[in-house]
Amino acid sequence: MIFNIQPTEKEIFQIIRQTASELGFPAYIVGGYVRDRLLARPSKDMDIVCIGSGMQLAQAVADKLSPKPKVALFQRFGTAAFRHKSLEVEFVGARKESYRHDSRKPTVEEGSLEDDQNRRDFTINALAVSLNEADFGTILDSFGGISDLERKILKTPLEPGKTFSDDPLRMLRGIRFANQLGFTLEKETLDAIPLFKERIKIVSKERVLVELEKILATDKPSIGLKLLYETGLMQLIFPEMAALAGAEYQEGMGHKDNFYHTVQVVDNAARRSKNTWLRWAAVMHDIGKPATKRFEKGEGWTFHGHQELGAAMIPRLFNNLGLPTDHRMKYVQKLVKLHHRPVSLTKETITDSAIRRLLFDAGDDLEDLMLLCESDITSKSPDRVRRYMKNYDILSVRLREVEEKDKIRNWQPPVSGELIMETFGITPCREVGTIKNAIREAILDGAIPNEYEPAYQFMLQQGLALGLKQQG
Repeated sequence: MIFNIQPTEKEIFQIIRQTASELGFPAYIVGGYVRDRLLARPSKDMDIVCIGSGMQLAQAVADKLSPKPKVALFQRFGTAAFRHKSLEVEFVGARKESYRHDSRKPTVEEGSLEDDQNRRDFTINALAVSLNEADFGTILDSFGGISDLERKILKTPLEPGKTFSDDPLRMLRGIRFANQLGFTLEKETLDAIPLFKERIKIVSKERVLVELEKILATDKPSIGLKLLYETGLMQLIFPEMAALAGAEYQEGMGHKDNFYHTVQVVDNAARRSKNTWLRWAAVMHDIGKPATKRFEKGEGWTFHGHQELGAAMIPRLFNNLGLPTDHRMKYVQKLVKLHHRPVSLTKETITDSAIRRLLFDAGDDLEDLMLLCESDITSKSPDRVRRYMKNYDILSVRLREVEEKDKIRNWQPPVSGELIMETFGITPCREVGTIKNAIREAILDGAIPNEYEPAYQFMLQQGLALGLKQQG
């Protein structure tokens, strides 16, 4: 079978062919690039395997390209890489690998193309295309990868226990590929994951996070998230999410399974937005429920305060997962803490004060908060979903009306701390904060308008009540 090389890539393939021939290094395109091209998926990462020195081949190829790319050499791994136009090209010498039980870092020896294919994770990634004079463009398929592509099957080239034990990250990659490509893990391959799941403990959290983020970036992340839970990997890499699973019954009263509810919320959020951090907020929005679950007679199961506890858990979760503990964490934390506020506002007579407080607390993230709340509707009753969505529409109108009138979003106090100190002749102290908070609460409650003069007069009253004297 001949691989159809695109005209835009023909130049670099011809140069690799010529250079490999000159060096006496048979060369092949391998892995994901071949897979994606056969699936008609875009691919910008190209892996070249040669029988010889990958670093030497990379430098010789770069010398013939215009403009000449800068070659990055990785002596420890025997690899080299450069960027050419839109392609990221990596070169490595064919190798065989052996692993110690306590490490996924292999002992590497020079090997044949067959050795290199044997170390691949799945048959669909073990395909190779020849870049050699005698059979240029010929697909080499030692493990039936083309057939598995056609059947949409993920299968390890060797016995799955050996493949997963050697490099446990392959278990996560298999689940991620199933999610990304819409493929099914072949039964023997899938059944091996629970047997070797404990091996995932030797994989760094950074590598685990890469796979989690790729699952979250798919159109339907629930496929991968469910597989992680059902194989037992979730319990090891993200136990707090796994703890959401299960439903209890007392006195004939039960609660929904919060794990399967959460993955549905993540799917709903994924349909509404490509925002990675909104998806993480969906993952974590109910993360405080297991610790707050209580059964109360006459009321049933409750999760009072789960949003506040969930928000408090997020710094630890981000650190454990290797996520950035910066403004993105604060964003997720805010959405988790506030995600029940809009819900409660649709169940009662909405006061302008409550609307102002939501506008003030959500600020620029209000629209994303509303997307999360809409995603949180997972009822199987279409009528109930329509009713909830209608309530959110009403709330959205009220939010716009109050914001246009009171300008509370991203609110800056009309009276500054500096003015308070100047007016009363004081230095920074507790009384300054007390007056500022009183002004803010008065504006949010609607006691005074969000304007300078009323706020200034209110400031004078508060200062007098605290025993402060106006200067001058």
